Amino acid sequence: MKKIKIIQLFLTVTACCFFSLSYAQPPRGMYGGSPKVNPDKTVVFRLRAPNAQDVKLSVQSEKAPVQMVRDERGIWSVTVGPVKPDIYPYNFIVDGVQVMDPGNMHYFPNERFKGSLLDVRGDSSQIHSMRDVPHGTVSYELYSSAEGTTGTVLVYTPPEYDKNPKQKYPVFYLIGGTTDTEETWFKVGRANLILDNLIAEGKAKPMIIVMPYGNIEARIAEQKGGLKPADPAGRESAEAIARSKTFERDLVDNLIPYIEKNYRVVANSENRAIGGFSRGGGQTLRTGFGNMDKFAWICCYSAYLSNTELERDFKVVVENPELTNQKLKLLWVSVGNEDFLYKQTTGFIDYLKTKNINHKTLISTGGHTWMNTKLYLASTAPLLFK
Repeated sequence: MKKIKIIQLFLTVTACCFFSLSYAQPPRGMYGGSPKVNPDKTVVFRLRAPNAQDVKLSVQSEKAPVQMVRDERGIWSVTVGPVKPDIYPYNFIVDGVQVMDPGNMHYFPNERFKGSLLDVRGDSSQIHSMRDVPHGTVSYELYSSAEGTTGTVLVYTPPEYDKNPKQKYPVFYLIGGTTDTEETWFKVGRANLILDNLIAEGKAKPMIIVMPYGNIEARIAEQKGGLKPADPAGRESAEAIARSKTFERDLVDNLIPYIEKNYRVVANSENRAIGGFSRGGGQTLRTGFGNMDKFAWICCYSAYLSNTELERDFKVVVENPELTNQKLKLLWVSVGNEDFLYKQTTGFIDYLKTKNINHKTLISTGGHTWMNTKLYLASTAPLLFK
Protein backbone atom coordinates (compact mmCIF):
# COMPACT_ATOMS: atom_id res chain seq x y z
CA MET A 1 0.00 0.00 0.00
CA LYS A 2 1.22 3.47 -0.76
CA LYS A 3 2.31 5.27 2.34
CA ILE A 4 -0.47 7.44 3.71
CA LYS A 5 0.27 9.93 6.45
CA ILE A 6 -3.02 11.05 7.96
CA ILE A 7 -1.87 13.33 10.75
CA GLN A 8 1.56 14.48 11.78
CA LEU A 9 1.87 15.88 15.28
CA PHE A 10 4.91 18.06 15.86
CA LEU A 11 5.32 18.04 19.60
CA THR A 12 6.92 21.36 20.39
CA VAL A 13 6.99 23.25 23.63
CA THR A 14 4.26 25.48 22.27
CA ALA A 15 1.98 22.42 22.34
CA CYS A 16 2.19 22.10 26.12
CA CYS A 17 -1.45 23.06 26.49
CA PHE A 18 -2.46 19.99 24.46
CA PHE A 19 -0.63 17.59 26.76
CA SER A 20 -1.39 19.23 30.10
CA LEU A 21 -4.71 17.36 30.00
CA SER A 22 -7.10 18.11 32.78
CA TYR A 23 -4.55 19.85 35.01
CA ALA A 24 -4.68 23.01 32.93
CA GLN A 25 -8.09 22.38 31.44
CA PRO A 26 -10.10 25.58 30.90
CA PRO A 27 -13.51 25.84 32.55
CA ARG A 28 -16.27 24.25 30.48
CA GLY A 29 -19.88 25.20 30.84
CA MET A 30 -21.45 27.36 33.48
CA TYR A 31 -20.28 25.17 36.35
CA GLY A 32 -16.56 25.15 35.55
CA GLY A 33 -14.21 22.40 34.51
CA SER A 34 -14.03 18.84 35.65
CA PRO A 35 -11.75 17.61 36.99
CA LYS A 36 -10.07 20.44 38.88
CA VAL A 37 -6.68 19.74 40.45
CA ASN A 38 -6.04 21.91 43.51
CA PRO A 39 -2.58 23.07 44.64
CA ASP A 40 -2.60 20.45 47.43
CA LYS A 41 -3.22 17.72 44.81
CA THR A 42 -6.79 17.09 45.89
CA VAL A 43 -9.07 16.77 42.87
CA VAL A 44 -12.66 17.96 42.44
CA PHE A 45 -14.90 16.05 40.01
CA ARG A 46 -18.25 17.42 38.85
CA LEU A 47 -21.05 16.10 36.65
CA ARG A 48 -24.38 17.70 35.82
CA ALA A 49 -27.00 14.95 35.93
CA PRO A 50 -30.18 16.38 37.53
CA ASN A 51 -32.30 13.31 36.76
CA ALA A 52 -29.82 10.73 38.04
CA GLN A 53 -30.61 8.82 41.21
CA ASP A 54 -27.05 7.75 41.99
CA VAL A 55 -23.63 8.82 40.70
CA LYS A 56 -20.24 7.42 41.67
CA LEU A 57 -16.71 8.25 40.59
CA SER A 58 -14.41 5.44 39.47
CA VAL A 59 -10.78 6.59 39.26
CA GLN A 60 -7.62 4.49 39.42
CA SER A 61 -6.15 6.62 42.18
CA GLU A 62 -8.81 5.18 44.51
CA LYS A 63 -9.29 1.57 45.60
CA ALA A 64 -13.05 1.58 44.95
CA PRO A 65 -15.75 3.81 43.41
CA VAL A 66 -16.46 6.95 45.43
CA GLN A 67 -19.99 8.22 46.12
CA MET A 68 -20.78 11.67 44.69
CA VAL A 69 -23.23 14.19 46.18
CA ARG A 70 -25.87 16.17 44.26
CA ASP A 71 -26.60 19.85 44.97
CA GLU A 72 -29.80 21.82 44.32
CA ARG A 73 -28.73 22.51 40.71
CA GLY A 74 -28.36 18.83 39.86
CA ILE A 75 -24.55 18.98 39.96
CA TRP A 76 -22.92 15.90 41.42
CA SER A 77 -19.47 16.42 42.94
CA VAL A 78 -16.79 14.82 45.06
CA THR A 79 -13.27 15.69 46.17
CA VAL A 80 -10.61 12.98 46.41
CA GLY A 81 -6.96 12.93 47.37
CA PRO A 82 -4.37 14.23 47.74
CA VAL A 83 -3.54 12.22 44.61
CA LYS A 84 -0.02 11.08 43.75
CA PRO A 85 1.16 12.87 40.58
CA ASP A 86 0.49 10.70 37.52
CA ILE A 87 -2.09 10.14 34.78
CA TYR A 88 -5.24 8.23 35.82
CA PRO A 89 -8.19 6.87 33.85
CA TYR A 90 -11.60 7.63 35.36
CA ASN A 91 -15.30 7.68 34.59
CA PHE A 92 -18.64 8.32 36.25
CA ILE A 93 -21.09 5.55 37.08
CA VAL A 94 -24.54 7.07 36.54
CA ASP A 95 -27.33 4.81 37.77
CA GLY A 96 -25.08 1.84 37.07
CA VAL A 97 -23.91 2.99 33.62
CA GLN A 98 -20.29 4.04 33.00
CA VAL A 99 -19.96 7.39 31.21
CA MET A 100 -17.03 9.60 30.28
CA ASP A 101 -16.65 13.10 31.70
CA PRO A 102 -18.39 15.46 29.24
CA GLY A 103 -16.34 18.33 30.68
CA ASN A 104 -13.01 16.73 29.74
CA MET A 105 -11.87 16.39 26.13
CA HIS A 106 -9.05 13.98 26.98
CA TYR A 107 -10.06 10.34 26.84
CA PHE A 108 -8.60 6.86 27.25
CA PRO A 109 -8.51 5.11 23.82
CA ASN A 110 -10.09 1.72 24.54
CA GLU A 111 -12.54 -0.64 22.89
CA ARG A 112 -14.46 -1.61 26.03
CA PHE A 113 -14.53 0.85 28.91
CA LYS A 114 -15.19 4.55 28.44
CA GLY A 115 -12.64 6.53 30.40
CA SER A 116 -11.46 10.10 30.64
CA LEU A 117 -7.95 11.09 31.75
CA LEU A 118 -6.87 12.91 34.90
CA ASP A 119 -3.36 14.41 34.86
CA VAL A 120 -2.00 15.35 38.28
CA ARG A 121 1.28 17.14 37.82
CA GLY A 122 4.14 16.83 40.28
CA ASP A 123 6.06 19.67 41.82
CA SER A 124 8.99 18.51 39.71
CA SER A 125 8.97 17.23 36.15
CA GLN A 126 8.09 13.57 35.59
CA ILE A 127 9.58 11.33 32.94
CA HIS A 128 6.36 11.56 30.89
CA SER A 129 6.04 15.35 31.25
CA MET A 130 6.29 17.81 28.39
CA ARG A 131 9.72 19.36 28.89
CA ASP A 132 11.67 22.07 27.12
CA VAL A 133 13.62 19.58 25.00
CA PRO A 134 13.59 18.70 21.29
CA HIS A 135 10.49 16.69 20.40
CA GLY A 136 9.89 13.92 17.94
CA THR A 137 6.99 13.36 15.59
CA VAL A 138 4.03 11.00 15.89
CA SER A 139 2.42 9.97 12.59
CA TYR A 140 -0.78 8.04 11.94
CA GLU A 141 -0.23 5.49 9.18
CA LEU A 142 -2.19 2.96 7.13
CA TYR A 143 -0.74 -0.29 5.79
CA SER A 144 -1.96 -3.38 3.93
CA SER A 145 -2.88 -5.89 6.62
CA ALA A 146 -4.32 -9.40 7.04
CA GLU A 147 -7.03 -10.73 4.70
CA GLY A 148 -7.03 -7.62 2.53
CA THR A 149 -7.83 -5.23 5.38
CA THR A 150 -6.21 -1.89 6.13
CA GLY A 151 -4.11 -1.72 9.28
CA THR A 152 -3.68 1.34 11.46
CA VAL A 153 -0.47 2.18 13.31
CA LEU A 154 1.21 5.12 15.04
CA VAL A 155 4.90 5.78 14.38
CA TYR A 156 7.16 7.92 16.55
CA THR A 157 10.34 9.27 14.99
CA PRO A 158 12.98 10.92 17.21
CA PRO A 159 13.67 14.68 17.19
CA GLU A 160 16.67 14.42 14.87
CA TYR A 161 15.00 12.17 12.27
CA ASP A 162 14.18 14.85 9.71
CA LYS A 163 17.45 16.71 10.27
CA ASN A 164 19.62 13.70 9.42
CA PRO A 165 18.23 12.29 6.16
CA LYS A 166 21.00 9.70 5.82
CA GLN A 167 20.82 8.37 9.37
CA LYS A 168 19.13 5.02 9.97
CA TYR A 169 17.51 4.06 13.28
CA PRO A 170 16.63 1.02 15.37
CA VAL A 171 12.93 0.22 15.81
CA PHE A 172 10.92 -0.66 18.93
CA TYR A 173 7.54 -2.33 18.22
CA LEU A 174 5.33 -1.46 21.21
CA ILE A 175 1.95 -3.15 21.75
CA GLY A 176 -0.98 -2.18 23.98
CA GLY A 177 -3.13 -4.43 26.15
CA THR A 178 -6.49 -6.13 25.81
CA THR A 179 -9.09 -3.66 24.46
CA ASP A 180 -6.42 -0.95 23.98
CA THR A 181 -6.09 0.69 20.58
CA GLU A 182 -3.07 1.80 18.61
CA GLU A 183 -3.42 5.22 20.28
CA THR A 184 -3.12 4.08 23.89
CA TRP A 185 0.67 4.04 24.11
CA PHE A 186 0.63 7.59 22.72
CA LYS A 187 -2.25 9.21 24.60
CA VAL A 188 -1.99 7.33 27.91
CA GLY A 189 1.46 5.74 27.93
CA ARG A 190 3.09 8.95 26.66
CA ALA A 191 5.70 6.88 24.82
CA ASN A 192 6.70 9.85 22.68
CA LEU A 193 7.38 12.19 25.59
CA ILE A 194 9.19 9.52 27.59
CA LEU A 195 11.54 8.92 24.66
CA ASP A 196 11.95 12.65 24.01
CA ASN A 197 13.08 13.14 27.60
CA LEU A 198 15.33 10.07 27.77
CA ILE A 199 17.00 10.98 24.47
CA ALA A 200 17.54 14.57 25.63
CA GLU A 201 19.17 13.28 28.83
CA GLY A 202 21.44 10.98 26.84
CA LYS A 203 19.90 7.93 28.55
CA ALA A 204 18.29 6.33 25.48
CA LYS A 205 19.46 5.97 21.91
CA PRO A 206 17.34 7.75 19.30
CA MET A 207 14.89 5.16 17.99
CA ILE A 208 11.68 4.77 16.04
CA ILE A 209 8.69 3.44 17.99
CA VAL A 210 5.91 1.62 16.13
CA MET A 211 2.59 1.29 17.97
CA PRO A 212 0.22 -1.16 16.23
CA TYR A 213 -3.34 -2.24 16.94
CA GLY A 214 -3.28 -5.63 18.64
CA ASN A 215 -6.75 -7.03 17.88
CA ILE A 216 -6.43 -8.17 14.28
CA GLU A 217 -9.59 -10.34 14.34
CA ALA A 218 -11.68 -7.35 15.42
CA ARG A 219 -10.33 -5.25 12.56
CA ILE A 220 -11.03 -8.01 10.04
CA ALA A 221 -14.60 -8.34 11.32
CA GLU A 222 -15.25 -4.60 11.31
CA GLN A 223 -13.88 -4.04 7.80
CA LYS A 224 -15.71 -7.04 6.35
CA GLY A 225 -19.04 -6.25 7.97
CA GLY A 226 -18.98 -8.94 10.64
CA LEU A 227 -19.45 -8.85 14.38
CA LYS A 228 -16.45 -8.15 16.57
CA PRO A 229 -15.46 -11.44 18.24
CA ALA A 230 -15.57 -11.72 22.01
CA ASP A 231 -12.28 -11.83 23.91
CA PRO A 232 -10.79 -15.32 24.38
CA ALA A 233 -11.91 -17.17 27.50
CA GLY A 234 -8.40 -17.26 28.97
CA ARG A 235 -4.89 -15.97 28.36
CA GLU A 236 -3.57 -19.51 27.96
CA SER A 237 -6.49 -20.81 25.86
CA ALA A 238 -6.08 -22.22 22.36
CA GLU A 239 -8.06 -19.27 21.00
CA ALA A 240 -5.82 -16.72 22.72
CA ILE A 241 -2.73 -18.44 21.30
CA ALA A 242 -4.27 -18.61 17.81
CA ARG A 243 -5.13 -14.90 17.88
CA SER A 244 -1.63 -14.08 19.05
CA LYS A 245 -0.34 -16.05 16.06
CA THR A 246 -2.54 -13.96 13.75
CA PHE A 247 -1.02 -10.81 15.25
CA GLU A 248 2.48 -12.24 14.87
CA ARG A 249 1.99 -13.02 11.19
CA ASP A 250 0.55 -9.58 10.50
CA LEU A 251 3.46 -7.92 12.28
CA VAL A 252 6.16 -10.00 10.60
CA ASP A 253 4.64 -10.31 7.11
CA ASN A 254 2.92 -6.94 6.72
CA LEU A 255 3.85 -4.27 9.25
CA ILE A 256 7.61 -4.74 9.51
CA PRO A 257 8.06 -4.69 5.70
CA TYR A 258 5.90 -1.55 5.52
CA ILE A 259 7.99 0.23 8.19
CA GLU A 260 11.27 -0.84 6.63
CA LYS A 261 10.14 0.36 3.20
CA ASN A 262 8.91 3.76 4.37
CA TYR A 263 11.27 4.66 7.22
CA ARG A 264 15.04 4.79 7.52
CA VAL A 265 15.70 1.81 9.75
CA VAL A 266 18.51 -0.63 10.47
CA ALA A 267 16.83 -3.84 9.36
CA ASN A 268 18.35 -6.58 11.49
CA SER A 269 17.54 -8.34 14.75
CA GLU A 270 20.06 -6.37 16.83
CA ASN A 271 18.27 -3.16 15.87
CA ARG A 272 14.74 -4.49 16.29
CA ALA A 273 12.95 -4.70 19.68
CA ILE A 274 9.46 -5.76 20.69
CA GLY A 275 7.55 -4.90 23.86
CA GLY A 276 4.01 -4.88 25.16
CA PHE A 277 1.66 -4.58 28.12
CA SER A 278 -0.85 -7.18 29.31
CA ARG A 279 -2.19 -8.98 26.21
CA GLY A 280 0.48 -7.11 24.29
CA GLY A 281 3.04 -8.59 26.67
CA GLY A 282 1.85 -12.08 25.78
CA GLN A 283 1.97 -11.19 22.09
CA THR A 284 5.48 -9.86 22.69
CA LEU A 285 6.73 -13.10 24.24
CA ARG A 286 5.12 -15.34 21.61
CA THR A 287 6.29 -13.20 18.71
CA GLY A 288 9.75 -12.61 20.16
CA PHE A 289 10.42 -16.23 21.14
CA GLY A 290 9.08 -17.41 17.79
CA ASN A 291 11.26 -15.00 15.83
CA MET A 292 14.58 -14.65 17.64
CA ASP A 293 16.17 -14.16 14.23
CA LYS A 294 14.18 -10.92 13.96
CA PHE A 295 14.11 -9.57 17.55
CA ALA A 296 17.11 -9.41 19.88
CA TRP A 297 15.29 -7.32 22.50
CA ILE A 298 12.10 -8.52 24.24
CA CYS A 299 10.31 -6.38 26.86
CA CYS A 300 7.34 -7.98 28.62
CA TYR A 301 5.20 -5.74 30.85
CA SER A 302 2.67 -7.43 33.17
CA ALA A 303 2.39 -10.69 31.24
CA TYR A 304 3.73 -14.24 31.13
CA LEU A 305 3.75 -17.55 29.29
CA SER A 306 2.92 -20.80 31.08
CA ASN A 307 5.48 -23.57 31.51
CA THR A 308 3.23 -25.82 29.44
CA GLU A 309 3.15 -23.44 26.49
CA LEU A 310 6.87 -22.75 26.68
CA GLU A 311 7.77 -26.44 26.64
CA ARG A 312 5.26 -27.23 23.89
CA ASP A 313 5.66 -24.28 21.51
CA PHE A 314 9.09 -22.83 22.28
CA LYS A 315 11.35 -25.82 22.91
CA VAL A 316 14.27 -24.16 21.17
CA VAL A 317 14.07 -21.30 23.70
CA VAL A 318 13.90 -23.35 26.91
CA GLU A 319 15.93 -26.43 25.93
CA ASN A 320 18.88 -24.53 24.51
CA PRO A 321 19.49 -21.63 26.89
CA GLU A 322 22.98 -21.04 25.47
CA LEU A 323 21.50 -20.30 22.04
CA THR A 324 18.69 -18.20 23.57
CA ASN A 325 21.16 -16.14 25.59
CA GLN A 326 23.31 -15.70 22.51
CA LYS A 327 20.43 -14.44 20.36
CA LEU A 328 18.68 -12.21 22.92
CA LYS A 329 20.42 -9.03 24.02
CA LEU A 330 17.64 -8.40 26.54
CA LEU A 331 14.70 -10.34 27.95
CA TRP A 332 12.84 -8.08 30.38
CA VAL A 333 9.87 -9.00 32.58
CA SER A 334 8.13 -6.55 34.94
CA VAL A 335 4.96 -6.62 37.03
CA GLY A 336 3.34 -4.80 39.95
CA ASN A 337 3.03 -6.48 43.35
CA GLU A 338 -0.73 -5.84 43.32
CA ASP A 339 -1.20 -6.89 39.68
CA PHE A 340 -3.79 -9.64 39.17
CA LEU A 341 -1.14 -11.37 37.03
CA TYR A 342 1.55 -11.08 39.71
CA LYS A 343 1.56 -14.77 40.67
CA GLN A 344 1.69 -16.01 37.07
CA THR A 345 4.31 -13.46 36.03
CA THR A 346 6.62 -14.14 38.96
CA GLY A 347 6.15 -17.86 38.26
CA PHE A 348 7.32 -17.21 34.70
CA ILE A 349 10.36 -15.37 36.08
CA ASP A 350 11.16 -18.32 38.36
CA TYR A 351 10.90 -20.68 35.39
CA LEU A 352 13.38 -18.58 33.41
CA LYS A 353 15.78 -18.89 36.34
CA THR A 354 15.50 -22.68 36.44
CA LYS A 355 16.25 -22.83 32.71
CA ASN A 356 19.27 -20.50 33.05
CA ILE A 357 17.80 -18.02 30.57
CA ASN A 358 19.26 -14.57 31.08
CA HIS A 359 16.69 -11.92 31.96
CA LYS A 360 16.15 -8.69 33.85
CA THR A 361 13.16 -7.98 36.08
CA LEU A 362 11.41 -5.15 37.86
CA ILE A 363 8.80 -5.84 40.56
CA SER A 364 7.10 -2.51 41.18
CA THR A 365 4.39 -1.47 43.58
CA GLY A 366 0.82 -1.13 42.34
CA GLY A 367 -1.37 -3.05 39.98
CA HIS A 368 -2.17 -3.74 36.33
CA THR A 369 -2.18 -0.08 35.35
CA TRP A 370 -0.82 2.33 32.79
CA MET A 371 0.87 4.19 35.64
CA ASN A 372 3.15 1.16 35.99
CA THR A 373 3.43 0.71 32.24
CA LYS A 374 4.99 4.15 31.82
CA LEU A 375 7.53 3.19 34.49
CA TYR A 376 8.37 -0.02 32.65
CA LEU A 377 8.91 1.78 29.35
CA ALA A 378 11.08 4.41 31.03
CA SER A 379 13.13 1.61 32.64
CA THR A 380 13.65 -0.48 29.51
CA ALA A 381 14.16 2.12 26.77
CA PRO A 382 17.63 3.10 28.12
CA LEU A 383 18.72 -0.55 27.85
CA LEU A 384 17.83 -1.00 24.18
CA PHE A 385 20.22 -1.07 21.23
CA LYS A 386 23.39 -0.73 23.32
